[in-house]
Amino acid sequence: MHLPTPEDLRERRTELDLTQSELAERADVSQPLVARVESGDVDPRLSTLRRIVEALEAVEGDVVRARDLMNEDVTAVAPDDAVAAAVDLMGERGFSQLPVIDGDSPEGMITTAAVRHSDEPPTDLPVAEVMDRSFAAVEPDATLDEVDDLLDHYRAVLVVGDDGVRGVITEADVATRYS
Repeated sequence: MHLPTPEDLRERRTELDLTQSELAERADVSQPLVARVESGDVDPRLSTLRRIVEALEAVEGDVVRARDLMNEDVTAVAPDDAVAAAVDLMGERGFSQLPVIDGDSPEGMITTAAVRHSDEPPTDLPVAEVMDRSFAAVEPDATLDEVDDLLDHYRAVLVVGDDGVRGVITEADVATRYS
């Protein structure tokens, strides 16, 4: 078992929006003991520390993360792909948008709205000329609340890890989580 520092415990508790009293109740210890452990005033017994850590882990297990919501099978296009090919792919799959990925790096989104509002006949252009360069991206550990907030402003959220794009989340994915 990794022994967390008092700062680690306080940070984990606050990230989970737990009060010291709530954590104490879950760990079956007193609130003043949690406060003293977090401040470093007391060196708890290993059994007490284990109960606190297990209580934090139980709450963390209830938190929905981006990796739990994402679709790992990401249908994407490259910036130099033809818009006509992207439109065909969106039609085949029933999508209104596709991420634009260059290698492992997300570059933007191409949407049916962007194609419709293009100044030139879009089929003659590369995706890079029509795509929206802004997109939302989160790490796999992002919470459902963080993803949901981004979906208020973006059509989809890319889940990006150290090794590039790992998944995509749309409003439909979040909606199924609430049903």
